[in-house]
Amino acid sequence: MMALKHILVATDFGEAADNALLYGRSIARTFGATLHVVHVSHDVFGNAVGVGFDPATASDLQRDVDETARHEVTELVLDSDHSGPPTIQVVLTSSRPALTIVQYAETHDIDLIVVGTHGRGSFAHLVMGSVAEEVVRLAPCPVLTVRHPEHEFVIPDTLVAASRLPA
Repeated sequence: MMALKHILVATDFGEAADNALLYGRSIARTFGATLHVVHVSHDVFGNAVGVGFDPATASDLQRDVDETARHEVTELVLDSDHSGPPTIQVVLTSSRPALTIVQYAETHDIDLIVVGTHGRGSFAHLVMGSVAEEVVRLAPCPVLTVRHPEHEFVIPDTLVAASRLPA
């Protein structure tokens, strides 16, 4: 039998990531796993080098970006009825989100990574790249990619709760 103890959901706060979180929560609940919700903030300082930013300004801006991300992750994992899996919230800073996600997975013995993908065409993919594709190539564990829009086979939590009410 497959044992999933730690599931990582990577989020960029987009619709595809929201769908990935829905899948990750459902799988974590089913297996009794801990859910790691990870957001990688862009490295403001790394991008500011050579642009003429004052290091103190870049540091303040990074702190604001990270604090906003922490607040958004907290909002994402808010579980008002406490029926969800145990959840760890993580905000990391990097200019290479895919590599950072993979390194986190290696360090924390993640058994499954769930990541959203936009399903862009080949030209858009060539120009912009794909965090999801890089995670799939580099991950130390299986990766479930959830495309947006996706085939709905995970029922939202409110519908599951409503279906359990006596008729």
